[in-house]
Amino acid sequence: MATETKDLGLPPEMEADTQAVIERMTTGKPLDPDVAQRIRERGQRLREEVFQKHGVLDIGVPAIRELRDSE
Repeated sequence: MATETKDLGLPPEMEADTQAVIERMTTGKPLDPDVAQRIRERGQRLREEVFQKHGVLDIGVPAIRELRDSE
């Protein structure tokens, strides 16, 4: 089953991983462990970059507390 994706200007490896995830979602085939590992590693690198740039982003708990207090 071929699925088409928009050209998002992603690097070829990232585009291939995205296509593999889409195929997994649409067919139920297992995701290749190498693809899953690359995705986890990219996510970890992004998390670390955001942490280095912005520090801890604790927005969930304060937002929930504010919602509870407004009732």
